[in-house]
Amino acid sequence: FHEGRPGGQRGRLVITLAILLLSFAIFIGRAVYLQAIQAPRMAQRAADRMRYTHDLLPDRGAITDRNGSALARSESAVLVFVDPQMISRNGVDERAEMSRSQQAKAAAAPKAVAKILAKHLGGYPEDYREALTKKDKSGRLSRYSIVKHQVPSYTFDQIKAEMKDGGWYGVFSSNDPVRSYPSGTLAASLIGFVNTEGRGSAGLEYSLDKKLTGTRGKESYEASTYGRIPLGHETLIPATNGNSYTLTLDAQLQLSVQNALEAQMHASKAESGQAIVMDVKTGEVLAMASAPGFDPKDYGKAKANQLRNHAIADNYEPGSVQKVITMAALADQGIVNADTHVVVPRTLPSGGSHIKDAFDHDTLHLTARGVIAKSSNIGTTLLTRQTDKSTLTKYLQAFNLGKPTGIELPGEATGSIPPASMADYTRDQVSFGQGMSVTAIQEAAAVAAVVNGGVYHQPRILKSGVDGNGETVEIPTGKAHRVISRRASSTVMDMMESVVTLTPDRQVPGYRTAGKTGTAERIDPSCHCYRGYTASYVTVGPVEDPRILTYVVINSPSKGSHQGSGIALPVGRQIMSVALPQFGVPPSRTKAPKKPLEYTP
Repeated sequence: FHEGRPGGQRGRLVITLAILLLSFAIFIGRAVYLQAIQAPRMAQRAADRMRYTHDLLPDRGAITDRNGSALARSESAVLVFVDPQMISRNGVDERAEMSRSQQAKAAAAPKAVAKILAKHLGGYPEDYREALTKKDKSGRLSRYSIVKHQVPSYTFDQIKAEMKDGGWYGVFSSNDPVRSYPSGTLAASLIGFVNTEGRGSAGLEYSLDKKLTGTRGKESYEASTYGRIPLGHETLIPATNGNSYTLTLDAQLQLSVQNALEAQMHASKAESGQAIVMDVKTGEVLAMASAPGFDPKDYGKAKANQLRNHAIADNYEPGSVQKVITMAALADQGIVNADTHVVVPRTLPSGGSHIKDAFDHDTLHLTARGVIAKSSNIGTTLLTRQTDKSTLTKYLQAFNLGKPTGIELPGEATGSIPPASMADYTRDQVSFGQGMSVTAIQEAAAVAAVVNGGVYHQPRILKSGVDGNGETVEIPTGKAHRVISRRASSTVMDMMESVVTLTPDRQVPGYRTAGKTGTAERIDPSCHCYRGYTASYVTVGPVEDPRILTYVVINSPSKGSHQGSGIALPVGRQIMSVALPQFGVPPSRTKAPKKPLEYTP
């Protein structure tokens, strides 16, 4: 038996050596695998954990009035975000082993950071738990979690200082400007507002949203607990700021118009109202007021009637202001001049009913000028019956009625005009502004064409623009076309001036102005019946060389007069007395002549 022991020992030695060699081979293989094969992947994973990527938000473009006064602009603010993974280790690299004190600090970090955020951003520490413990798709703590948008920069400075003092890590910021409206309620329905997601939700903020917003950038960088790694890999795609726009509006005039309109709205307890001031030579809208208004900073409290831009969105029957358009069509055809004679009976049969005037009278002998001055429905109808319906429709279309004007605002209504195949009684109604509908911007632009030598200018609200680099942005110029002759334009101006000279209280001191009042029944959509009134007044000046037009509409007044001459005319006169001198229009050098409104048969 003793002779076999050496062989057994050798066998065990061989086995032991084999096991050692196999273990060594496995170790070497594992090392090679980790170093040669897995090393790049592990390095990439480590690098990914140190890499931060987030969007760079552009500054939203500004909106200013024609003189540079800010109506909407972006003010400095930041997006506060956190790195939940960094907070969980309080900045200690995950590849490093933490000491007991570091572990204790890391365990306290989430609550401490939440307390700091609640102190400066509002709410309770518990409100921030979700953001501080957010996980990514793999189930690991995220490297990026948004806490709050549009935080004032000085507030974040306070957060940063308190984080530093406490030795806490993981809270960061990036540019996230807040939208402000320095002029408050001024032209709010026209400017609109930006919602909590940063998107334009009404007015120009909505229609120009993509252009105002600009393009987001992206930043990617490597960072450690102590900030960016100086020689780390970085990628930067800068944000492109949005376009900024200058409007045709004049903020001072806009304020005067809004105040005058809102005062009359309150006095007459009207449902709504709108007022437009235009430069008839260019189509530029100098002021556009819609009441009731709202504060874009607090748009959530506004009702639908306040958010609505009534000047472009409301369809209504224009009433007697439409007689200006009717007379323009008739004068252009040579059917009437200012002194054309019209025998006006007490009533006029039409479509199984009778047309009446707003004032009771026996048979009148009026000039066409008198028909406009006294606002005779009967006289206007009798003159209109001298043209065919298809021709009347063509003139309405030429004045751009029945379709949007194309002004750079969202939500513009189309209005409606009857076809050439309309019934005779419909033609009669249309002649004095019923049986059809318009918007205030349509009617203002149409009358502007009548008084501007017969040339229609598409209404405009944008004057100029620049992109995020300060380069000029092309703004389409409004289209223009001739509708009536200069002679016809002069004839209608003659008629309209007689409206103002009828009584002294209609005149603007120092200026010869022309105008036309309107009163029409309103259609109530709830019953599809007439209920309430629309009172309006359009005025232009100076008569010698028309420049400024004002159009005022008061909807459903419930206190006092419902006539255009009673509640809309005073507002229009007040606005004109401000607008004409403000835009440097020289006073008239001649007095308005008194011309015959009636004739002796």
